Amino acid sequence: MQVKYKAVKTAYWRPGDDYVARILVAMSHRLLDGDILVVSEKAISTAKGNIISEADVEPRRLAYFLARFWMRVVWGYFLGYMCRFRNETLKRLKTYPVMEGSRHKQTVINYAGFVHALNYGSEGGIDISNLPYAYASLPLKEPVAEACHLRKRVTEATGKQVTVIIADTDSTFSFGQFHVTSRPQAVGGIKSVRGPLPFLVGRALKLRQRATPVAVAGVVVSVEDALRFADIAHHARGSGAGRTIWDGAATFGVGLSEINWELLETITHQPLVVIRKVAS
Repeated sequence: MQVKYKAVKTAYWRPGDDYVARILVAMSHRLLDGDILVVSEKAISTAKGNIISEADVEPRRLAYFLARFWMRVVWGYFLGYMCRFRNETLKRLKTYPVMEGSRHKQTVINYAGFVHALNYGSEGGIDISNLPYAYASLPLKEPVAEACHLRKRVTEATGKQVTVIIADTDSTFSFGQFHVTSRPQAVGGIKSVRGPLPFLVGRALKLRQRATPVAVAGVVVSVEDALRFADIAHHARGSGAGRTIWDGAATFGVGLSEINWELLETITHQPLVVIRKVAS
């Protein structure tokens, strides 16, 4: 199946923004029947206020251990090499920030559990990249209901029958028809395994790595197509200020917790991607 796709630029979605209205404005003259609209889960979570300030989190001993030893030593000197990380990533892990890092690990423990806090990334769907200050976005509680709501509103406003996919950049690894992720939520057909094992095995064995479709509403989409569309959208929309909080801080030339809303609004944000099937 051949497709073409287009990432759609919008303003940065702050907490409290009417993201549905922004989607409808952006999509008003772009959609045709049968199109697939892929929406960033983090953008929705941010607009819904489904975020937490890690500056207010009091880390405990276990979180300090994870930041000071697990991330710096175990990931920086052992697991990172197993996962074939770039030298720059390994360097960052070896100097993992203890204070900010321990607050982040405590947030993951509080909201997702200890096993997810062992991860390098994909920590229970909790994400701190492309967010200001010490904010972290939490995964949607009811992503399927959200996808169905968005599809209904888009269909009513445009008169077009579309499929809505909510996707996250957290990795799903595929071995043939077997798909696994460490995210706690994903579409049917993707097995969720808590902890770092999916990432470790997937990277070490060089399995196919793609973004994760969290929910689908509309025409029945196979798990393989859902993964394909999520990954197309991931690459089409780019990484904003950067893939990681380190990249974001480097982009703006500030500290890890010094990125603000105004800085984020100066870069290109493309939370929406339209995918259209075309005749081969």
